[in-house]
Amino acid sequence: MPPLTNHAALPPDALAAVRAEVAPHATLERVLAWTRSAAASDVEEIVTQDEYTHDVVVRYRDGLYLVYDTT
Repeated sequence: MPPLTNHAALPPDALAAVRAEVAPHATLERVLAWTRSAAASDVEEIVTQDEYTHDVVVRYRDGLYLVYDTT
């Protein structure tokens, strides 16, 4: 499972729910497929860090955002 950092200070039960939902997101392809499903909102932004690294910002729910660091 990809690492998950809790910058939003979610309580343990809410963090466990997010962790369970994003557990299959081992590749950017899976993240994008998930955002196209009913489970998530669209990708908000893709931030280019350099020619190989991008941050993918996804609007989640309840005002939360998920940021995927991709290489």
